[in-house]
Amino acid sequence: MALPDQDAASALARIRTFGCRLNLSETEAMARRMDEAGLDDVALVNTCAVTAEATREARRAVRRLARERPGARIVVTGCAAQVEPETFAAMPEVAHVLGNEEKLAPETWARLAARDAPRVLVSDVMAARIMRAPDAAPPRGRTRAFLQVQTGCDHRCTFCVIPFGRGNARSVPACDVIAAARAQVEAGAREIVLTGVDLTSWGADLDGAPRLGTLVKAVLAAVPDLVRLRLSSIDSVEIDPDLMEAIGTEERLMPHLHLSLQAGDDLVLKRMKRRHTRADAIRACAALRAARPEIALGADLIAGFPTETEAMFARSLDLVAECGLTHLHVFPYSPRPGTPAARMPQVPGEIARERARRLRDAGAAALDAHLARHVGTRRLVLTERGGTARTEDFSLVRFSGAAPEPGRLVDVTITGSDGRELTTG
Repeated sequence: MALPDQDAASALARIRTFGCRLNLSETEAMARRMDEAGLDDVALVNTCAVTAEATREARRAVRRLARERPGARIVVTGCAAQVEPETFAAMPEVAHVLGNEEKLAPETWARLAARDAPRVLVSDVMAARIMRAPDAAPPRGRTRAFLQVQTGCDHRCTFCVIPFGRGNARSVPACDVIAAARAQVEAGAREIVLTGVDLTSWGADLDGAPRLGTLVKAVLAAVPDLVRLRLSSIDSVEIDPDLMEAIGTEERLMPHLHLSLQAGDDLVLKRMKRRHTRADAIRACAALRAARPEIALGADLIAGFPTETEAMFARSLDLVAECGLTHLHVFPYSPRPGTPAARMPQVPGEIARERARRLRDAGAAALDAHLARHVGTRRLVLTERGGTARTEDFSLVRFSGAAPEPGRLVDVTITGSDGRELTTG
């Protein structure tokens, strides 16, 4: 195992990250850029733009950082900074605003170190046509490494501003993905998570238009020392035959998927401009479970989308059981200025929040039942820091006694569950 990178860990203490796993991956890369450039005086906020509340939360984080680190140069980046650079540039606490194309470029951090960077460095992300190779830096002592293989999105869901924060879909060629995966494994990663904005669109812009299943099989074949491979959020309607086959046959591809479902009512899905129906979602989940009976499925769901009636919401609530979902990520809808959904008749905020609570309650009950089925069984877990581990289906396990060192595969007996995590030892 590689030892933690103390300099980069120090940089991470000066960073606040919001949003998706992709942002977490990019935060680690930026922490390394900061230390390579000797930017000890810089604090960073990596923002999310998925909801208006996410942007407000980022602004609050900027103000807290300014209070906690007086004299620090605060740099704001991420999707909210890309979409609303003027919002953050207007804040007196902010020294620089970086766009999504600029934030990972080594030359950006060199300019910040030389103090010749403009206050706002945000280019037109929609003009970007290629994606830089992923950062193959070691995972700094962590057992799990995130590997970005795709960015951008060509879809235009009516509630979503992310395509304008990330640009059009671009993919990393398979050879570069494999090289980065090998480097991460050599640096000590036991598990790699492939991430992207629209992960299942990987390859559409590359020669021959390969699909995600092709990439998954290639990584597993080319990096035999990789113990576990996971996928971040995927679109169920884009699961290709090779990916379905890999889910059913590749033991090192973990049986846990998070699906971008968003709703369970067909009219709501149409108004969201999603590309699947309720029946499509149920059929996809059934196919996944047939291919890998032990698979655990999670999903993103939005409560209180414009025009959603109680009957429409009930169909989203029922989807939890009909799709066998056990890990929910629930958003109460909040209008994003500039999106078509923001111009639709709105559901009152208190109703959206109450529906979100009911969805979360359903998710908590489903997770409780899912974890209860593990009690008394033997599970192969990958140990992490903090006395925890993860099962193959990503259930969290906590050791009640002395925990093995991080990065070990351990066969354990599950002795209990509190509805949120499993216990052993």
